Amino acid sequence: MNKNRIEQLRINGRLPSPKGVALAIMQISRRENATLDEVARLVQTDPALSARLLHLANAAARAGRPVASINEAVMRLGLATVRQLAMGFSLVDQYPKGLCQGFDYPGFWSHSLLMAVASQELAGVTRAGAPDELFTCGLLGQIGRLALATIYPVEYADILKQAAGGATLLELERARLEEDHNTFTAAILADCGIPIALAEPLLNHEAPDKAAFDEGSRSRQLVYLFFQAHRMADLGLASETGRQDKIAELMRLGGRIGLDAEDFGELFDRVVAQWQAWGALLKVPATTLPAFDSMIHAPVLHTEQESTGAHKRILLVEDEPTSRLMTERMLLQLLPGCEVLSAENGKDALVLALEKSPQIIISDWLMPVMDGLELCRALRATVWGQSMYLIMLTGVESEENISEAFEAGVDDYMVKPVSPRVLSARMRAAFHYVKLLEAWEHDRAQLKQFTGELAISNRQLEHAAMTDLLTGLPNRRAGMEALANAWSAALRSDQPLAALVIDIDLFKPINDRHGHAVGDQVLQEVAKAILAAARKHDNISRIGGEEFLVICHDADAHAASLAAERLRRIVAALKLHIEGAEIRTSISVGVANREAGMAEADDMVRGADKALYAAKNAGRNRVCLYAQGKTIVIPPAAVPP
Repeated sequence: MNKNRIEQLRINGRLPSPKGVALAIMQISRRENATLDEVARLVQTDPALSARLLHLANAAARAGRPVASINEAVMRLGLATVRQLAMGFSLVDQYPKGLCQGFDYPGFWSHSLLMAVASQELAGVTRAGAPDELFTCGLLGQIGRLALATIYPVEYADILKQAAGGATLLELERARLEEDHNTFTAAILADCGIPIALAEPLLNHEAPDKAAFDEGSRSRQLVYLFFQAHRMADLGLASETGRQDKIAELMRLGGRIGLDAEDFGELFDRVVAQWQAWGALLKVPATTLPAFDSMIHAPVLHTEQESTGAHKRILLVEDEPTSRLMTERMLLQLLPGCEVLSAENGKDALVLALEKSPQIIISDWLMPVMDGLELCRALRATVWGQSMYLIMLTGVESEENISEAFEAGVDDYMVKPVSPRVLSARMRAAFHYVKLLEAWEHDRAQLKQFTGELAISNRQLEHAAMTDLLTGLPNRRAGMEALANAWSAALRSDQPLAALVIDIDLFKPINDRHGHAVGDQVLQEVAKAILAAARKHDNISRIGGEEFLVICHDADAHAASLAAERLRRIVAALKLHIEGAEIRTSISVGVANREAGMAEADDMVRGADKALYAAKNAGRNRVCLYAQGKTIVIPPAAVPP
């Protein structure tokens, strides 16, 4: 679909787009001089949007200080995220129902909302992106389907009806409309201001294995995150009888990101609880689900219809019309609810078997074009045909013929003319085989779950690779990753950020005098003291031999200096009794804040390093601040306790 066509739909008002306050926010945010205060004032004029943004800001804050004002919520979320969310919520409000008869509008939004919350929670586990941004991505991940239902209500209803029969939705959309829902999703994501780095994985999430992203890249991580969120939403809306296969797949996907069954269950239950809270807020249906652990251990349900043949497909291959019609009637009488397909020869049957995948095939032996034995051999030569249960119809019950049939791969046979009693007995045997096969398929799904344990082991290894073994703190690699995430979040929300680089004073003499074993214990005790004294939401890591990094979120120069001085005082007061010796130590701390001239997080750390060296040169056991290219040594008396 060309861009002119999309633009024409926008002009005509046929493409789903924001209205009211959301439209005003979108227009303001496109200005270079747009401010957060302007946006906050606009948001305050819409009570519903205000409540939703506050809800998300507090969800993103986790256990931090609750957000109470719209100004603070807008600042915490950032201008880009507020714009994205305002548009998403506007679309939810505008399209609770529509003209497309086959489109389940409440179900669509329920699924989208669950995918949004799942994406947000998975972001917290994988650290693949900002949770609030991924919430918006999940909410709009399949918005192109709503666009097609809006633009082509009659045609799309027919497409959805065909897709319910098993055909692929994307292929049907392209064949009928010459465009698919991903095309429109891409256009609406662009209107929302979703970055390409998020939009591309989102557009590929329905078939992640086909996405051309490098192994280990953030894009590949995101495409699987959205795929997993989509599957979690599928489970949330599945019927009781349709949950087992979805659960097995989700447990395997959980293993991929290092979650065992218990951890994933807790995450899923948390997602469901938030989904229900959001559903009440947005007036979107969100059903009550059992706990994930209960669903895992629930028995596999077999309905009465399933035991009598419902959802089973039988292919009858018979060239003689009268015999074919009589056998077909007997099958329908014996097995109400089953689907009986028919073909006149083996060649037509082979095509039909490929298209419909019947579980059971009943074939005459002697037929024109391709006889029953040739059909059997052709099926057994394929992967998909090997599991079909094949019954041969024969007019002669000789040992030689029966032996030939079984050698060709036939599972059973019946002598013509077929009686209802014999047919019933053969069908019971066939259905027993099919049930065993289905049970084996289920066990195979469980086997896939166990292979996920390997992924969990890999995740544990990755965790070990991010942890300093001596102190138990995150190591340099983890610290740099946390720094990059904090820098990105501070840029989005325009909140202050500070880095503290800490070095233990005169650590080498401790090692030289008392030995490395004692030195290691000193490191451990200092690490514990720093961890206990640091602010609740700050990140602490060991980045060198006796060097630590503290990332102070939402801290200006004064707050960061206070935090640094508190750490310095607590370490200086330590009296360590190790192997009969009392050891006193101290730390020097360099402080730097994110400043306008800094292009990246490393610039801030380099500033803190310079301040650390200045503190060392000033006599150690000092805090020094780097600001505007200068280092300022802060005397202890200048910082109140």
